[in-house]
Amino acid sequence: MDMFCYQCQETASNTGCTVQGVCGKKADTSGLQDLLIYLTKGLALVDQANRTSQAADPQIATVIMENMFTTITNANFDNEAIIERIRLTIDLRNASNQTGIDHPAATLEVGDQADMLQKAASVGVLAEENEDIRSLKELITYGLKGLCAYNDHARKLGYQDDDINHFVSQTLAALLEERPLSDWVDLTLKTGDYGVKTMALLDQANTETYGHPEITEVNIGTRSNPAILISGHDLHDMKMLLEQTKGTGVDVYTHGEMLPANYYPEFKQYDHFVGNYGGSWWMQKPEFEAFNGPILFTTNCIVPPLDSYKDRVFTTGSCGYPGFQHILPQADGTKDFSDIIELAKTLPAPTQIEEGTIVGGFAHNQVLALADKVIEAVKAGAIKQFYVMGGCDGRQKGRNYYTEFAQSLAPDTVILTAGCAKYRYNKLELGDIGGIPRVLDAGQCNDSYSLAVIAMALQKAFELDDINQLPIVYNIAWYEQKAVIVLLALLSLGVKNIHLGPTLPGFLSPNVVNVLVENFGIAGIDTVENDIEKFRIA
Repeated sequence: MDMFCYQCQETASNTGCTVQGVCGKKADTSGLQDLLIYLTKGLALVDQANRTSQAADPQIATVIMENMFTTITNANFDNEAIIERIRLTIDLRNASNQTGIDHPAATLEVGDQADMLQKAASVGVLAEENEDIRSLKELITYGLKGLCAYNDHARKLGYQDDDINHFVSQTLAALLEERPLSDWVDLTLKTGDYGVKTMALLDQANTETYGHPEITEVNIGTRSNPAILISGHDLHDMKMLLEQTKGTGVDVYTHGEMLPANYYPEFKQYDHFVGNYGGSWWMQKPEFEAFNGPILFTTNCIVPPLDSYKDRVFTTGSCGYPGFQHILPQADGTKDFSDIIELAKTLPAPTQIEEGTIVGGFAHNQVLALADKVIEAVKAGAIKQFYVMGGCDGRQKGRNYYTEFAQSLAPDTVILTAGCAKYRYNKLELGDIGGIPRVLDAGQCNDSYSLAVIAMALQKAFELDDINQLPIVYNIAWYEQKAVIVLLALLSLGVKNIHLGPTLPGFLSPNVVNVLVENFGIAGIDTVENDIEKFRIA
């Protein structure tokens, strides 16, 4: 079947993947994901109808969250798992449709995979013919995918806000409607508002459960014990793995977006938690091969594997890949990682690929504890400018821009970062300013919330009327849909003049780009030299 997908930064020619995703997603997988999103909107319609006469159904909220998470770039390549979610969604929708909603999304039935793919062809991205409305609808949809990913992590730690669940359901249902362009602009900004609210909820869940991140030197070398490498974002899975590996002789290392787990006090009690191995998600093929032990994916950023290590990769949560062993939660929500642990015991220790340490843990609580020192440095002129360089990393050669940009910044500047974009510069020797490191890593992509809190605290400290009066430049890299909700969240907070790269999203139509430029000053990137000159405060 034909496909059309342009939800990530890698999309072919920055216009859309039409044969196979650059990420490795095949056309049939793309079609099944399109159908799952459409049916999720139908489930949301039913949820909205039910909310007028009865209490919200938490099972519907959970299924919506997990469905949206499943379709994030590089999360789930497993057709069987997606088909299972399609059938689950239809069964729940039918059992819940007490008011007789008759929209096609709330009544569509499916047969085998071939039938699903045939029906998916008419409900995908291109089903909306108006380019500008399609652009805004997809911008909202991708924002919701990122929002649901963060919301799902909070839910697993026992933190829920039905106002967020209601907004997601209400907005998905609205996406089935015909509305004027202005309505979609308004709903885009409202999605950003709820992005802030969701990231705040997840921040509360993480910090109340595991403590506030602390300044931490993270080991990037190895020990001689057999080990497990854990990737992704799910700290709940991280905790369970550390508990189950305690006393087994098996070490645990983080990879990619799991690096910030090293900053939380709760995880520092485990002496077999060694540190971080390797770098960004797109380097996983050589790094997983060298690691020797099993790898556990807790969320997205899966790259189709090499044969040399594919038999030792496990998935859990909303991610999946054909042939990988998937670990499901038990009835009480816990997970049994014993198969991974037993496999690790039979395999060699990791091959060391680097040594030394990197520093992180500069989330809002830690930075605000240093606020007086930071403010004094700004007032004294020791710090002239901050650069927010959070977001995602990716494979494109053009992303060397971010390494070169960081290296070219003046020594009186500080980089604030979160997300895997930091791997482009977090191992550079950039020094410090009066003891303040020039790269302050707040954590995972969701910890971009910390960067917003820090900016608002600085605005208050300097008694500024507008957050855009701060000496902060936003030069953000993006790749997938969690970066989209971070962008919308920043826009909702009033942040302007954000530079987005290495390309502007392919799903933004020229007219929508114009709206973002005129109202928010959104722009792309240029050469390092030109941008350094453009951004520098005299």
